[in-house]
Amino acid sequence: MRLYHDTEWGRPEHNDQKLFEFLVLDTFQAGLSWSIILSKRKNFKKVFNNYNLSKIAKYGRGEINQLLKDTGIVRNKLKILATIENAKAILAVQKEFGSYDKYIWSFQNGKPQHNSYKRVGDIPTYTNKAEEISRDMKQRGFRFIGPTTIYAYMQGVGMVNDHITSCFLHKRRRR
Repeated sequence: MRLYHDTEWGRPEHNDQKLFEFLVLDTFQAGLSWSIILSKRKNFKKVFNNYNLSKIAKYGRGEINQLLKDTGIVRNKLKILATIENAKAILAVQKEFGSYDKYIWSFQNGKPQHNSYKRVGDIPTYTNKAEEISRDMKQRGFRFIGPTTIYAYMQGVGMVNDHITSCFLHKRRRR
C-alpha cells in the first residue's frame, strides 16, 4: 500500500490504457478493501489482456465464464460485465473526443484540483464533481461508476490531490 501511495496514487495520469486500468480496479474495489485489489492487480492485468480496450470490448460468454472461474481476481459477474461495457464506452469516447484522457480530464479543465485536508478522516467519499462525472459517464453507457467510485478514481489518477497536508506528496503535487 505504501509503495502504491508513494509512487502512483494521486499522480496525474493521461495514458488511456492506464486510465482504464484504474477504472477497472476502482470498479472491482467497490465494497472491498483496496489492499485486496492491489494484491490481485497483476492478475487483473493478465486476465484483462493488459487492459486492451478492443479485445475486452469483444469478450463474450466464453471469456466471461473463464473470468468467473479465475481465483486470481474478484469473481463478480456484474463487475466483469461492467468492465466489458466500460471498454466499449471508452472506445466510443475516444472516437468522439480523440482520447479518453481528453474526455475525463475535461471535467477538471485539464488540471488537478489541490485540496488541503489535514486528516484522512476529513477527505470526502464523493463530491458534486464526482456526481457530475458519474451522471455523464452513465449517459455514455459506463456501468458500476457511482460518485463514490468516481471520486476514488479521481484521487487515484490525480484529478484531485487529496494527500493530507502532512504528507510529503502534498506539497510536491502542488508544484
